[in-house]
Amino acid sequence: MSTSAPLHGRSVADLASDLRDGTTTALSLIEASITRANEVDEALGIYLARFDDQAREAAVRADMELGAGRDRGPLHGIPVGVKDIIATSEGPTTAQSLVLPPDWADPGVDAPVVERLRQAGAVITGKTTTMEFAIGYPDTDKPFPLPRNPWDLETWTGGSSSGTAGGIGASVFPTALGSDTAGSIRLPASYCGITGFKQSFGLVPKNGVVPLGFTYDHVGPLARTVADCAAVLDVLIGADVRDTSTVDAGRLGLLSACDRGADGLRIGVARAATVDGRFCEPAIGAAFDEALSVIEGLGASLVEVDLPHWDALHDACFLGLFAEAFAWHRSHLAEKWEDYGRGTRMSIALGGLLSAADHVQLERVRRVGRRDVARLLTDVDVIVHPTTGTTAPPFRGGPEREMRLKSLFTPPWNSLGFPSLAVPMGFVDDLPASLLISGRPLDDATVAAVGGAYQSATDWHTRTPPPIPSAE
Repeated sequence: MSTSAPLHGRSVADLASDLRDGTTTALSLIEASITRANEVDEALGIYLARFDDQAREAAVRADMELGAGRDRGPLHGIPVGVKDIIATSEGPTTAQSLVLPPDWADPGVDAPVVERLRQAGAVITGKTTTMEFAIGYPDTDKPFPLPRNPWDLETWTGGSSSGTAGGIGASVFPTALGSDTAGSIRLPASYCGITGFKQSFGLVPKNGVVPLGFTYDHVGPLARTVADCAAVLDVLIGADVRDTSTVDAGRLGLLSACDRGADGLRIGVARAATVDGRFCEPAIGAAFDEALSVIEGLGASLVEVDLPHWDALHDACFLGLFAEAFAWHRSHLAEKWEDYGRGTRMSIALGGLLSAADHVQLERVRRVGRRDVARLLTDVDVIVHPTTGTTAPPFRGGPEREMRLKSLFTPPWNSLGFPSLAVPMGFVDDLPASLLISGRPLDDATVAAVGGAYQSATDWHTRTPPPIPSAE
């Protein structure tokens, strides 16, 4: 067995229990994380930067505090990765690009989300890989690690929170931060067989984070379980005066909500807009039907629903984020065109083709969509459908880009800004499939309750990938 066995398939809750009963120490967990990274990082492309020495020092402090009776909560002493668009004091934030200057983020300063993790006792292990500026696909022309899926190295992790998902799937760390503008938390969670939670827009501050689409971006957790994601969000949630998009919603109690169950809830089943209405493999639809049977067995009632303006909200997400990305990157594109990866610069440049009138129309679509989907959510408590219509695509080749976009069922929830949670729901040809649970704005607790209930009745989230061969 690997010397990283203390982390193998373990949840944050498992490790927190071990820390408190003396079975392990925070330093032992960090040493296991470092060992596991040494074993698999070259093959999987998880990290852009590792903070091994700083993590050891932080773990020693965490152990001393726990030994002295100072318990900061569920994340105290837990190894956590951070996507490399989020500022950390240990080193530069590159967004996996040659474009940003080394001092883009204030040296030695954490983004608020990282600051809040440290205050909760979490131990930051390093900066995880992303797609350049959180957009696009792996680029072999640039000098960065290429993220591969721990379930099958010939497939992609999904993006853009690639190293975050791959690291959790491979048991390098039990949880990590990602970001989600069109599905970049939930898509990699889906492909890597783990859980990803995009909370309601405005609950978590985004300052200190390289933006992609200002009004679509969410910073949030990936982990093995809904409860682990909830524990992280309970720490991250809270307004910040430096981020005017944040709201003060109070403490939502997401971790405790995971134990509420689903009995008596009305579950909206969005089959027409996803399984039947866009590209979805039949085996994904079959896994979805099995998941619905489990949810119904938990005491919930299933209600078929039609999601209004679904295609328009899907397209509005991509067009809108391109426009907002172009606004931020415009001067960099003019000065450093060749420093951008080809896919990244072409995607962002598309935003320059949209007129002000186009953007106004996009915002009208979003406003009408929020109104009508919120109205639908007065009749049901949450809405469920597959996260994506396919399993992880081949690392190279595979379906055309347009087909991939049509198979993504996450983007409308970014247009809306409503909470949306991806949980494992089975396997298709030995690759993970995923269920998406979405709900009312600021009612993230009900979303967590349904996800927690589903995971209490299934074991898909406990499955781990086969042994990972060393990189050749």
